[in-house]
Parts: sequence; C-alpha cells; structure tokens
Amino acid sequence: AMAMYRVRPFHSAAEPELPACMYRLPSLHRPPADTQEEVDPSLAALESRQEEILKRLYELKSTVDGLSKMIQTPDADLDVTNIIQNDEYSPLTTSGADLDLMLGKDYGALKDIVINANPSLPPLSLLVLHSLLCERYKILSAVHTHSSVKKVPENLLKCFGEQTKKQPRHEYQLGFTLIWKDVPKPQMKFSIQTMCPIEGEGNIARFLFSLFGQKYNAVTSTLIDSWVDTTIFQLKEGSTKEKGAVLRSMNAALGKTPWLVGSELTVADIVAWCALQQTGSANTAPAHVQKWMKSCENLAPFSSVLKLLK
Repeated sequence: AMAMYRVRPFHSAAEPELPACMYRLPSLHRPPADTQEEVDPSLAALESRQEEILKRLYELKSTVDGLSKMIQTPDADLDVTNIIQNDEYSPLTTSGADLDLMLGKDYGALKDIVINANPSLPPLSLLVLHSLLCERYKILSAVHTHSSVKKVPENLLKCFGEQTKKQPRHEYQLGFTLIWKDVPKPQMKFSIQTMCPIEGEGNIARFLFSLFGQKYNAVTSTLIDSWVDTTIFQLKEGSTKEKGAVLRSMNAALGKTPWLVGSELTVADIVAWCALQQTGSANTAPAHVQKWMKSCENLAPFSSVLKLLK
C-alpha cells in the first residue's frame, strides 16, 4: 500500500540540546564583570532619608537631655571636691583635652552643664571659667531667669555676651546654661542620670577647671583645694580678722611664686581673685597681692568679668 502523506521527523538523528533550566536571570549577588555597579535610585533615597531621621533623632535627644537637666534642679547637699590627681603636671596652655574622655561619651547628644545661681551674689569665678572654656571648646551658652527671681540686672542677663553665630546644637561640644534663681548657693547639674549634683561656688569651679584636662600631683592638688576652701570660707564669708589672715598668707605665697600655686594659673587664682573683688578687699590688699591681681586682670576672661561689677 502506498502512504497517504509523508511527514518530516521531529528531530534529527543527532542528540538534541536540552535546556538546563527554565529561564536565566542576572545574578543578584554580584554585578556582571563588564558593567559598573549601579545603585538603585529608590534605595539611595531610602538610605538618605534614614540618615536624616537618625540625625533629627540625635538632635531631639540632645534637646530633651538639656531640658531635663534644667527642669530637675539640684537638691542634694553633696560636695564633689576631688580633681584629677596624677604624678605629672600639665599647665593650662596644654591643648587636646578630650571632653569625651573626661565626661563620658554620649553619642549624638550635646553635653550640658546647667548652673543655678542667685543674682544677689553672682558667682564671678564661674563666669571667668566660662570665658576660659570658650577659648578651648565650642560652647552653646544661654542665660535664663527662674520665676523665683523678680528682677535681674541687665548686665547679668548679658553676662555671656552675644553669640553672633548660632549653629545647630549638635555642632557644639558643650552646653553651658546659667539660670538666675533664688537659691542659697550655686548649684550645678551635669549628668542627671549618673552624677550627684554639685553645690557651692568652689566645688563647681573645681569641676569646670578640671575640663581643661590638667594633671597635678597629690601635693599640688591638695594646695589648690586648700586655697579654694580658704578663699570661700574665710576670705569671702569670714570675719575681718580672718580676712586679714588670708590676705597675709596670700601675700607670703605670692612673694615666692607668680601664682598662688606655682608658676601657672589654677582654679585657686580664679576663685581668690573673684572673692577679693566681691568683698571689696582689692584696694587694701598687700603689695604682692596687688601685683598678682594686675596679672589676673591682664587676661581677657578676668577683665570682662570686671566690667560686670561697674
């Protein structure tokens, strides 16, 4: 019989090429060797948005930290009198003091110092120290008046001067806020979570001066502490007889060294100079003390505070 029709075979005699997979896709793990890696624009936008949100969160945390320190006023009567002790001595002119090292690292938040002080007896030494700190660090300064105080003299409201260039909070190294408030003695808060409040002008001055990062041996440190205490409790608050005795001791010390403790300015000089100005003993002081006072006033932070008294 004859076939009705012929059909061609579906495959040749040779073995056909069968596919190894259903379909191919470019690898997600690495780009092809012949092309540059391209960043997905939507992914880049998402990353940028996340970074902006994190930055705003850090600024917000910093602001809340600052506000919480201002709201929670110090109430504990604890003295923090220790300053860094070491066998080495490093003068005030040394650069490179590390705030993170001295105050602890708080990522994304500005370190804030908040001080309450009574405008009827302004803590001049803290204003001198503020000026000295401004020469070393980028400081965001602010002055406020508490509702417990009815009127504050104009010069005390402007005691930090005018901050000409305002920058975002996170660009500063330190926040320094002074609140004029009806308190018996100056009070300071630094870290409300980890640190006891500090009370008393001398103790706050020690704390602020330690931020310069000087290191003293035990003898020098004890001498500095002794002068600060003598100045506060005898020269500032003592009887006429006590004041006279302190002035004689100061004159004897300053006859041997240019500053109260050795050849460099310390917190003892700052506190003592301010006490003499406030007690009106400056004009009647002995010769070596007068010469030392002139040395202090040759430094800008002292001379600027002197204007507040006029």
